[in-house]
Amino acid sequence: MKRNIVVEEFKQIPLEKQKLEIVERKGLGHPDSICDAILDRVSVELSREYLKKFGAIMHHNADKSLLVAGKVEVRFGGGEVKQPMLLIFGDRATSEVEGVSVPVEEIAIRAAKKWLKENLRFVDPEKHVRYQVELKPGSAALTDIFRRKGKVLSANDTSAAVGYAPMTWTEQLILKTEQYLNSKQFKREFPESGEDVKVMGFRKNDELYLTVGMAFVDRFVKNEDDYFRKKAEILERLRAFVEEITDLKKIKLDFNTLDTRGRGIGGVYLTVLGTSADGADSGQVGRGNRPNGVIPLNRHVGSEAAAGKNPVSHVGKIYNLLTHRIAGEIYKRVPGLDEVYVWLVSQIGKPIDEPAIAAARVITRPGTTIESVRGQIAEIVDSELERIDKFCTDLAEGKIPIC
Repeated sequence: MKRNIVVEEFKQIPLEKQKLEIVERKGLGHPDSICDAILDRVSVELSREYLKKFGAIMHHNADKSLLVAGKVEVRFGGGEVKQPMLLIFGDRATSEVEGVSVPVEEIAIRAAKKWLKENLRFVDPEKHVRYQVELKPGSAALTDIFRRKGKVLSANDTSAAVGYAPMTWTEQLILKTEQYLNSKQFKREFPESGEDVKVMGFRKNDELYLTVGMAFVDRFVKNEDDYFRKKAEILERLRAFVEEITDLKKIKLDFNTLDTRGRGIGGVYLTVLGTSADGADSGQVGRGNRPNGVIPLNRHVGSEAAAGKNPVSHVGKIYNLLTHRIAGEIYKRVPGLDEVYVWLVSQIGKPIDEPAIAAARVITRPGTTIESVRGQIAEIVDSELERIDKFCTDLAEGKIPIC
């Protein structure tokens, strides 16, 4: 098989050497992140059930979701939930094959409850969330893709994706900062810190500016003074962490900047359950982090939501993650490169290992010519596409994180 692979030199200053870089990370308990994580868990559980019953993954795309915020009464010392959140599961899933049924609704709700229980300490999935499953059977043309035999399936969409490597130190720092704030160790030490965390950062030359938003859990906060005392303790710990993982001379760190002393409940960021979805902010699939865990505003990015799409034919999921994988392999294995970008373009009905075009654009270091590395880069792209079936299996089993 001769694939259409193009390798070009990218005439651009590497991002780390540019004057301005902007990166965002939505944390574990952010409403958008909750939707992404749960709907992808639904896909994993559906895939497991399809394999168990039919020996193959059937058509499904659980990638449309809305988490409707509930209603709470926040109080110092502990408030209460007045109205639960509503999680709507949307799009398509095969519920019957040749007379054998699949309990799609039951699987979706069970997957959601399990994720909530494992990841959000104060959300009771039985009491605090209602569930509405709108996963309907797919069209005849798309479901027929899954009846066709072969090593790989055909693409169920005409789409494109782009990935890159390596992550800049700014991207890595923002990712690590959120992961630190949501680590089990941090939550044990600061139980008042909720899982709803957002980190926005920008770098101007060698100066870093971070704005962190984090929900507090009201049951652990006695009054306004206690809130600001705890906030100062967390800010001090956060500053120490950031300074430890970077050698920048100037770091400006702001934390919960809407807070205003003297306004009581209205002047602090309190939640009942540790997520703004309990009474303030709704969420949707696809509005959160890109597949490598950050929202990189200086980078090329695609528009597809990877979470919840099926892992064997939907290129909106497969290519979104595979482009990052291929870019990472190129950067790791080919010397003399500063940055790598990889694009994959699909055609509906064509095998997913035969994209209409696979393009790699690389920024070379001084002394490296594109002619000297073009062949090796093309071989890596080709070999990764050749092994796409294994990649899809890993996606189906939930071994590759999507956000």
